[in-house]
Amino acid sequence: MTPTQTIEIHASTEVPPVIYLPEPARIFADRHARFAALAQRHSLGDWLAYLGRLSQAQHELAMTLDSLAPPAAEALERARQHGMPPLAALSYPRPGNWGDLVKRLAAKMTEGAPETMRPPLAALGAMTDAELDAIADALLDGRIDPDALPETTIVAAALQTIWTALAARLDAKALVILDPSELCPCCGSLPVASILKTSAQINNLRYLHCSLCNTEWNVPRATCTACNTDRDVSYRQIDGDDGGVRAECCDHCKSYLKIMAQEKDPHIDPVADDLATLALDLLVDEAGYSRSGPNLLLLGGAG
Repeated sequence: MTPTQTIEIHASTEVPPVIYLPEPARIFADRHARFAALAQRHSLGDWLAYLGRLSQAQHELAMTLDSLAPPAAEALERARQHGMPPLAALSYPRPGNWGDLVKRLAAKMTEGAPETMRPPLAALGAMTDAELDAIADALLDGRIDPDALPETTIVAAALQTIWTALAARLDAKALVILDPSELCPCCGSLPVASILKTSAQINNLRYLHCSLCNTEWNVPRATCTACNTDRDVSYRQIDGDDGGVRAECCDHCKSYLKIMAQEKDPHIDPVADDLATLALDLLVDEAGYSRSGPNLLLLGGAG
């Protein structure tokens, strides 16, 4: 008879990271796959499939940005000491060729685009750098031209790709959680959603996911990410859903942000699943709550 072998299982002694930097080589490709899966049998399937193609175009663009340089060491240290984001979205210089990157995205999206999208995509190809800068400045400042939403979406996608590539070149251990903590420690942008991560190292810790650079940072659960109160927080979901995506609502400031559970679906994506659950936004909007963070692929979604 073989002797019984006792296997001891020890809890991990590793401390989960406070900040996760994005991985440009996989994040947009994974998002493309998620959009494709969500588009199946969805009432907004054509739109989700289009955004999936945009995510794939972002992936292809991201793979060409390995030469982007991070901020100088002195600038990083200055930002850390003063509790400032080193890649502040409104003030950090855009790459000199960033306008060309926008036009490359537009060109990729023109092939197979719906007829209604072809004129705005062509318009982007003819814009000057100054015109593109004006769209980007307005977008990042929350001033969106309702007559230029298709063009602004492509500009937003280009900025996402660039800032994701820049954030990936930072050292997460050199970053600090900002005050207020709902702002991204890399670029100072608002989160698109929060996600409950589940892994061998992490058991349902909540991380906010940046709407611009895809960085994730830990914040306490059951706390409003807009006003930082731990009171008057409740959760709402669509009847019959499995709770994978819920709205975390605050009755103190009347804001909400979606919270997503990785244990319900390991492939859940804060950007794609946010856009696939617009019915939940309608539900909480009708209840009197306002969204606290934007989805840059659904312009005008915050506030």
